[in-house]
Amino acid sequence: MRRRQFFTNLGLAAGAAALTTTHQAHAAAPVPATAPRTYVLIHGAWHSALHWARIVRLLSARGHRVVALDLPGHGLSARFPRAYLGADRAAFAAEVSPQKDLRLDDAADLVIAALRELQGPSRPIVVGHSMGGTVITRVGERAPELVGRLVYLTAYCPVRRGPTSAYGELPEARHAKVDGLMLGDPGKTGVVRIDPRGDANYRALLRAGFYHDVPEDEFLAFALALTPDLPLGYWTTDVGATKERWGSLPRTFIRCTDDRALPLALQDLMIREADAWTPTHRFDRKTLKTSHSPFASAPEALTALLHELP
Repeated sequence: MRRRQFFTNLGLAAGAAALTTTHQAHAAAPVPATAPRTYVLIHGAWHSALHWARIVRLLSARGHRVVALDLPGHGLSARFPRAYLGADRAAFAAEVSPQKDLRLDDAADLVIAALRELQGPSRPIVVGHSMGGTVITRVGERAPELVGRLVYLTAYCPVRRGPTSAYGELPEARHAKVDGLMLGDPGKTGVVRIDPRGDANYRALLRAGFYHDVPEDEFLAFALALTPDLPLGYWTTDVGATKERWGSLPRTFIRCTDDRALPLALQDLMIREADAWTPTHRFDRKTLKTSHSPFASAPEALTALLHELP
């Protein structure tokens, strides 16, 4: 795998020195022994279990049981607009999605069912990336007895301001580089829509926002595995988190300092708000110097963090 160093101009310190260096340096660092654990990996919007493949392999090699799930409407459960396979971009942008009626609780149901099947000597660690943070927050509220730890990988943690959509309106979100990526009117299509098959200019915008530190040849494989429609319910539903249930769980936030899709300022705002709300159960904070997609750009460093969790 290609090795490269990731730089950031944000000037923020990482949680540990090894995590602010190259992939090669991190991979060479001594790894403390730890008992095998179960990890359940939840992808973000438009992604799928396939995008976790490198993390599944690396964590499994360390002796852990690792399960990556396709959320409803993603991966092998995705359903596509008819116009997606045609050449009429305007028709594609306007078509009502066959996924419009999927709800946030449909995703939570799937994860909770998996957690019930995966109970063992210790409860699973549930990792959510990006929009997956909304899902694991709902899971933590509905079934805290099934969860050992919630891990937010540069993810939404919408516990204080209503639905995830409210966070996209904050000043801390203004530097997100997603302009030009969304197609159509979500109020009419029922989804937040992108076009993974877009032309070269569109793919350049997609890479700049989500995968800018991934070599272009590798990025293409990740991009073409995306699905176009995020059900609007994932974005607009309040997770209903409470201090007594979600707030009782151990939790970790992995900050990505060069994230252009979910800016660091927004990540830190969600951490601060959650910690102030449940001061006796605060985030354990980790940091990576990567884009929004460390599972693609820094899999060794991300695996080491997950392996070393409390």
